[in-house]
Amino acid sequence: MASVAVIGGGPAGLIAAEKLAEADISVTVYDRKPSLARKFLMAGRGGLNLTHSEDLTNFLARYGSAEKHLTPFINAFTPTALREWCEGLGEPVFTGSSGRVFPKSMKASPLLRAWQLRLAKLGVELRLQRDWRGWNDKGALVFTNTDGAEETVSPDATLLALGGASWPRLGSDGSWTKYLADKKIAISPLRPSNCGFTVKWSDIFRAKYAGQPLKPVALLFNGQRVAGEAMLAAKGIEGGAIYALSSPLREAIAANGSAVLHIDLKPGLDEPQLADRLSAPRGGRSLSNFLRQEAALSPAAIGLLQENQSAKNMAAPELSAQIKSFPVTLTGTFDIDRAISSAGGIVWHEVDENLMLRRQKGVFAAGEMLDWEAPTGGYLLQACFSTGVGAANGILLFLNNK
Repeated sequence: MASVAVIGGGPAGLIAAEKLAEADISVTVYDRKPSLARKFLMAGRGGLNLTHSEDLTNFLARYGSAEKHLTPFINAFTPTALREWCEGLGEPVFTGSSGRVFPKSMKASPLLRAWQLRLAKLGVELRLQRDWRGWNDKGALVFTNTDGAEETVSPDATLLALGGASWPRLGSDGSWTKYLADKKIAISPLRPSNCGFTVKWSDIFRAKYAGQPLKPVALLFNGQRVAGEAMLAAKGIEGGAIYALSSPLREAIAANGSAVLHIDLKPGLDEPQLADRLSAPRGGRSLSNFLRQEAALSPAAIGLLQENQSAKNMAAPELSAQIKSFPVTLTGTFDIDRAISSAGGIVWHEVDENLMLRRQKGVFAAGEMLDWEAPTGGYLLQACFSTGVGAANGILLFLNNK
C-alpha cells in the first residue's frame, strides 16, 4: 500500500487525508500541536463561516490576482460540494442574510469531532506534537518530538499544508519557509491580510475612543467603497470593512509609506441632505452637541471629526464634506500575529497544475502555504478545502504514474 505523509492538521491537510484514505492510501497526519485544527476551531468561536453562496463567477473574482490559479481547484470542489461534505458529517448548514454559509450549530467543534471520527474509521494515523524540520541528506522527512528527539520518515508522497503565519500560537508561524528556501523554492514574503492598520491618533482620542465601534460607515480607497463597520483601536483601526480593503491598503503603504483612507461617517445621507441639516443655527451649542443633535452622529464619529482641529470652525457645506469623506492616514499594518490570515507563500510557478513542487518531486502543497489571499466571508476556508482536495487528486495521479 502506498504511503503519504500530510504535514499540517488544518482543513487543507485533513480534507486531503480524507480523500487519500478513501482511495486506500496509507495516510499519516503530522502536526506540531497536541491537537488538530486549532485555527479552524478559533474561527468557529464566532460562527464557522465555511463558504459563501454568491454566484461562482463573483466568488472566484474575490481571489484577485490568484483567481486564475485557484479557479480549477474551486471548480473541482465547489462551495456546493463543501456544503454537502459538511452535511455528510451530520452538520446541517444554513445561508445567512449576507450570503455566508454556516453550520447550524455555529461552531467548529462538533464538525471537527465528526470529521476526526471519520478519519479514524478510514485508518488515518495521527502523529501529533511532531515539528517538521525539512529533509535530511537522504531526502527523508525530519521531525522533532517534544523531547527534541529526531524522527525520520520516507513516504511515497508528501503533502505540505502548514498554513501561513497569522495566529502563530495556534500552530502556523511560517517557519516552513526556510526549509523550502533551502531547496531554492521561490516564496513571496508572508504578510498580514484581513488585518488592522496603524494610525497616529492623538493621546486624547486614543484614551477616550479606543475599543469603540464606528458604525454604520462606508470606507473609500482607490475607487473601492465598502460598507460595514470598523473598530477604533489604541494603535489604529480594524474591523470587517477595514479587512475587506486590507490588500490594496497594505500594498499602497508598502509602495508609498502611508495610505489615506476616507471614511463616510453618515452613509445613510447624501452630502446635500447632510449639508441642509448642518445649516441649522449652532447657537451656543458645542460642536459635539450640534453634530449629535443635527446629524445623529455617534460619540466615536464625533471624536474622529474633532481630530481635525479646524472642524469646529467649518461651515455647513465644508463640515458635511468632512463627514462624508473624512481622511485617515494609515501608516502601517498591525502585526501578522493579529491578522486573520496572511498573504504570500509559495509562488505559483513553483507548483504544477496538480500542486506538486517542481523542484521536489512527490511533494505537494495546499492551503495558505500557496501565494493567495481573500477577504473574510467564507473565501478563505473554501480555498483551503479546494486546494486540499486538488492536492489529494494530484497525489493520486502521481502515485498511479509512479
